[in-house]
Parts: sequence; structure tokens; C-alpha cells
Amino acid sequence: MTTPPPRRTGGLGRGLGALIPTGPPSDAVEDPVAVEGARFAEIPLDRITPNPLQPREHFDPEALAELVTSIREVGLLQPIVVREIGVDDDGPRYELVMGERRWRASQEAGTGTIAAIVRETSDDDMLRDALLENLHRQQLNPLEEAAAYQQLLHEFGATHEELADRIGRSRPQISNTIRLLQLPAPVQRRVAAGVLSAGHARAILGLTTPEAQETMAARVVAEGMSVRAVEEAVQLALADAPEEEKAPRARNRRPVPQGLAELADRLSDRFETRVKVDLGRSRGKVTIEFATLDDLHRIVALMDADGQHPEH
Repeated sequence: MTTPPPRRTGGLGRGLGALIPTGPPSDAVEDPVAVEGARFAEIPLDRITPNPLQPREHFDPEALAELVTSIREVGLLQPIVVREIGVDDDGPRYELVMGERRWRASQEAGTGTIAAIVRETSDDDMLRDALLENLHRQQLNPLEEAAAYQQLLHEFGATHEELADRIGRSRPQISNTIRLLQLPAPVQRRVAAGVLSAGHARAILGLTTPEAQETMAARVVAEGMSVRAVEEAVQLALADAPEEEKAPRARNRRPVPQGLAELADRLSDRFETRVKVDLGRSRGKVTIEFATLDDLHRIVALMDADGQHPEH
């Protein structure tokens, strides 16, 4: 029987916050180097005010409620970004730069404080490069890694190519790591604690419902299953599942007509995510994958920008 990986000590991880030191570096190998122009801090929620120029006025209540639950169960993996705007008798005050939805959800979750990157510069390129350099140096747990990838992509203007080049990983590896954020909170806790490896988690993602994923995760821990054993168990579970819950079977896939694969690659590059283009007998289908609700908003914004052409 294969024993699970050793349990990690400490919290569940904090994404980019794990890459930014809070004080002078120590002699520990894993300590991040200083990031010029930014520092990490836990800030009281009532010391932060939203950005008055925030263009987004509506926050989906259902998605916000899901984030509140995730914060209560797993914690905040992606720190917000703020800038200091002054000091009063109670200390520094801050203004949100990125992450109002996370700030609102943390208020509702009653966390009291929130993990934040305090920006001391407006140079996005400098911050992005410094964070990428620290990402290359650090040994993060899989959820820290996934959250850091996603935040660098969506808030700091990094591209999949930059991430792949700087940390020596392929684009599919980056996409598969980000997918770990789709796991239900109880499974994420096991991954962050080191009870489940990233390989186990990716195999569990093959199941189509959160309930099935949680059940499989508990079984992996109880039985000490190897990644290969989990993959086989997932395939058996899918074979026994009702037809509507099954993943598409390979035998039902049609050969991709010439040109569609190239088009899918172009769309994948444009939206920086996996895109599939399928052509049936009477109609076609384009499937665009997204990691989170914020990721979906990013993709829709790109679509809107593409559709805005000046009239001639």
C-alpha cells in the first residue's frame, strides 16, 4: 500500500503572498527575496476603502456567497492588492487596487483581517517580474502555486508563455495546476495540507460532481491509494455513473477536420486558456475552459474588446 505524502505544517497557503517577505530575510532556504515596490501584510478590513473608480458595480450574489464559503473553509488564497493613502490616529489607511470581490466576501465571512499586497509603485512590469523571479525560487504547495499562477495571469499581466519560460513548465502544466482551484473546499484543504498530492488532485478532477470528488479524496486518504490507482478508480466510477454524468468517451470523438485544430490553437492563445472546436454532422461547438468566475469575466472582456470595431 502506498502511503500518502507527509503532512505539511502551517496554513493553507496564500498564493502570491507566499512570494513576498513580511520582514528581513532569514537564513532559511525557502525564504523569498525582497520584492521591490511591494510588501505583504495582514490588514484589518475596516482600514481598507474600495477604489471609487472601480468600473464593476454589480457582484453576482450567488458567486459571492460561494467565495464566502470558500474563505471560511479554506482561507483566502489570492491576496488583494492595495495602496497606502494616508495615516490617521489608528494607523495607515489603504485603498483597493485589485480584489474588491475578495474584500467584500472576507467582510461577509467575518475574517477581521485580509491578506494583502501593499503596492509601493505603479510599475506593473517591475512587480510582475519580481514576483515571477520569486515564483521560480520558491517551493510552494500546489494550491499556493495555482493561486499564484492565476493572480499573475489575471491581475499582473503575465502570459502563459512568460510563466512557462520563467519557471520551466509547459502551458498545459500551468493550466492543469490552475484547475486545482476548481476542487471543492474539503479536497483543497487536503491538498494544501499535503495529505493529497497534486497528482491525486488532478486525477480526482476527472469526476464530474463535488460530492464524488470529496468521496474519492476521503477514500484516497483512508486507503493510501497511489495516483495510478486513483486514475483507475475514477475511470471505474465514471463507467458506473448515470449517462448524463459521464465524461465524453474517446470512442465517440470524431477526427478533427483540417484547419479546426489550428483555429482552436489560435483561440487558446487569444484567450489564454484551453479552447476546443468540434464539428458535428449538422452543427459545430466551441468550448472555452475557465478556472474561476474572475477568469470567465476576463475572457468575456476579451470577447467584448474583439467585437468593438469602429464603423467606417
